[in-house]
Amino acid sequence: MGMLEEQVALVVGAAGGIGRAVVRRYLAEGASVVAVDRDQDRLDKLRGEFGAGGRLAVFAGDAAAWSTSEAMVAKAVEEFGGLDVLVSCVGVWDQAVRLVDIPGERLGAAFDECLRGNVGSVLLNVRAALSQLAARNGRVVVTGSFASYRTSGGGVLYTSAKHAVVGLVSQLAYELAPRIRVNGVAPGVAQTVMSGLRALDQCPTDAVLPGTENALPLGTIPDADDYGALYALLGSATASAAMTGTMVAADSGLLVRGMAQASLGGDL
Repeated sequence: MGMLEEQVALVVGAAGGIGRAVVRRYLAEGASVVAVDRDQDRLDKLRGEFGAGGRLAVFAGDAAAWSTSEAMVAKAVEEFGGLDVLVSCVGVWDQAVRLVDIPGERLGAAFDECLRGNVGSVLLNVRAALSQLAARNGRVVVTGSFASYRTSGGGVLYTSAKHAVVGLVSQLAYELAPRIRVNGVAPGVAQTVMSGLRALDQCPTDAVLPGTENALPLGTIPDADDYGALYALLGSATASAAMTGTMVAADSGLLVRGMAQASLGGDL
């Protein structure tokens, strides 16, 4: 029997690298899953690959919109009768852009977009799911980052947003205990594509740059599937029963070593 047998999960940001890995692992552990993403084409591919058993439904929408949040919870109830786990794998990267390189007149919109995607979406999703999760003593699993703790995982916007995710997990765990447990995973790097900030005309780009493995103490780039077990653990009603308000760092040792940048000198 799997860790998530007979559980119902919403996985938001499900068509990205880590989100897709979570969907795969949750299904393997026995859960029924509603996969949510704003890219219908990628959702259709996900359904084609994993949907044969009747335990996967898909829903397209913007995770940072209240209407989507309400509708995806309703979808879980309609398809599978309730909701046990909400997983957010939503991430909007700023492509490590420095403050000095962001035009001042575009900074406000870029900040709003980055915080809305990385933090606001989680708050909206959790708020919409509260009653369903509380009815089943449910769990929330949020995605942070190495950038939740250290610099150089992104630029000032992404690092600020991912630091905020740590506070979000702590506060929600405090407010929602004992009915709902809230935890998070803080990945380092993974083979995936991350969306950029439309306010800065950034296009999606590979999350892993050439040579990244040389900066990792473990020396290899994890596959997105390597993270699935952590999300399953935190989504389990029993395996992580003593955990709430916890961020699990899975960063290939980056917090041990960190990443260095040469002095900017007179570059400002």
